[in-house]
Amino acid sequence: MTDDADPDDGPEYDIDFRADPDAYEIGRGEEGVFKVEPYKSELLPLWSYRDEAAAEEAAEAIYERYERYRTNDEFPGMDMARKYLQMGYTRAMRYAKYPGGRKYDDDGTEREPQEWADPDKRAAALVFAEYWERVREDAAYQRAKARHRERTD
Repeated sequence: MTDDADPDDGPEYDIDFRADPDAYEIGRGEEGVFKVEPYKSELLPLWSYRDEAAAEEAAEAIYERYERYRTNDEFPGMDMARKYLQMGYTRAMRYAKYPGGRKYDDDGTEREPQEWADPDKRAAALVFAEYWERVREDAAYQRAKARHRERTD
């Protein structure tokens, strides 16, 4: 049920990050969302930002996975869930601001954002923002992230 999978994101890693969590690099923003297995296969089918109802269903399902990963002490899964929530926000907001989600014209010129080009996508973005913030502010997430960085730096 993906809305925006990027086939040019490069090949997946040849690593099972559940079996080898220390191989996981946090990266910036949404890096790795289409590469890090088995989490990509578990989270991507849940992800949708078509409208507010789809976003609510998706964000709730991804957050439930986040909670499962947290219970199982799987930081790579926790972080990937955070990334999918973040990506839900950023993708939906792009469509909310730019008709058809197109930030650039055919000649490469950046288009002026509109307020709000698609109010349904804005509503979807706000749903994801709420769940994304819950993960970022979760003390267990922050502790797990710090422990992961200590182990892998």
